[in-house]
Amino acid sequence: MATPPPTTPGSFRQLSGAQRKAFFAAWLGYLLDGFDFILITLILTEIADEFDLSLTKAATLVSAAFVSRWLGGLVLGAIGDRYGRKPAMIIAILAFSVGSGLCGFAWGYWSLFVFRALVGIGMAGEYGSSATYVMESWPKSMRNRATGFLLSAYPIGTVIAALAYEFIVPAGGWRWLFYVGIIPVALTLYLRRSLPEAAEWEQEVAGKDDVTTSSVLFSPRRRLPNAALAVVVSAALVLIFTGLAGPAAPYLIAVTVLGLAGFAVQLAGRLWPVMIAVMVTVFCAFLYSWPIQSLLPTYLKSDLGFDASQVSNALTWAGLGYAAGTCLAGVVGDKLGTRPTYVLGLFVSLAFVFPVFALPSDNIVLLWVLLFAMQATSQGISGLLPKYVGDHFPTRLRAAGLGFTYNVGALGGAVAPLAGAAIADDLGSLGTALMVLAGSLTVVVALMIGLDVPARIGRALKISSDAPALAPKERKAVSGL
Repeated sequence: MATPPPTTPGSFRQLSGAQRKAFFAAWLGYLLDGFDFILITLILTEIADEFDLSLTKAATLVSAAFVSRWLGGLVLGAIGDRYGRKPAMIIAILAFSVGSGLCGFAWGYWSLFVFRALVGIGMAGEYGSSATYVMESWPKSMRNRATGFLLSAYPIGTVIAALAYEFIVPAGGWRWLFYVGIIPVALTLYLRRSLPEAAEWEQEVAGKDDVTTSSVLFSPRRRLPNAALAVVVSAALVLIFTGLAGPAAPYLIAVTVLGLAGFAVQLAGRLWPVMIAVMVTVFCAFLYSWPIQSLLPTYLKSDLGFDASQVSNALTWAGLGYAAGTCLAGVVGDKLGTRPTYVLGLFVSLAFVFPVFALPSDNIVLLWVLLFAMQATSQGISGLLPKYVGDHFPTRLRAAGLGFTYNVGALGGAVAPLAGAAIADDLGSLGTALMVLAGSLTVVVALMIGLDVPARIGRALKISSDAPALAPKERKAVSGL
């Protein structure tokens, strides 16, 4: 049975025991997601040495999980809309845990690429299903806090991964770091076996087979064409991000864009221009954040000469800043509104991006402080992103809408490490490349969110929807937009 949100919302004390248990289970699943997903960034140099890869080629292994995320967000989101948020979460955690464990058995570049793609499918499903599950189980006035506190789990997972790296890799090698990634799955599945379903989904969607995304994507007349389109888009993305596309790259990019737009039109109906605008916003958000997320360990080792212990300490402070920032963003977002808080956090982060990459290697303590502050603002503010994206879709489409939109935008995370490595080759400094990408794209994202670009497009086209972002101003105030 679903547990409805408190009738008089506003405080954690008003949440029932079942709702707290449900949140903790979702939080733990997302922690494990962060642990498994970030492992590859910690050991790029070790993998490059063993498989005789350049840094640019090794960076494509980070991109592998992003290449598959759009598919995970689409399919597992549709499952979440049709069968409930809880089963989608369970499938997602199985995918990324098994994928991580298989990475430890990789025998070369391509096997590792495929296993990382499986991790990406699971992470995409975990993000969309967990975020919608928690939002739809909590009061509307607390939903910025719900997503902010939920996303604090991801950086805690990265901190645990950094600590595991310090102790496991020097002693046993990089493969053991991946083996550890599969161990906690049993605990999470045990916790989720007794979870209630999200109240809002049960009230508005459960039992109505004809209103969810699965009825659109998997209907008999669309099933095979959509499967074929998914294969074409996936193949194009693999060729693009592994560098095998050659002169055909522009055409494959066009095929990918058209294919993803085709899914957006089916998924969102008349809301498709809004969905695509949100995708572009998220894409730019990944371009400012993921060069640092994916290449910071490499920068610390290659440019600053840090050993495993120093890298672990620096990443621990960065992860703690990220976690603290997501919680703070959630609290402030419920007070000031989602978009104003998001924009404020992005502009504050610019004060820390440039000093981080200007410090010499001997200012270790100051680097920790600056990394904490930078990640608390630039990354921590992304705790509001599920709320921001989810507000552009009605409940019946929210899991797939959030999962697909966010994870198509997350292709910016696939571009990010390649862009960072390529710019570093031109500038001769990885730190300078990260600073340029993070600084410039932060401003772009702040402007897109601050000017409310996706919702403005929806209103300009006179698209009617019960999505909160397109609601009248008085309803927006209640939703905390």
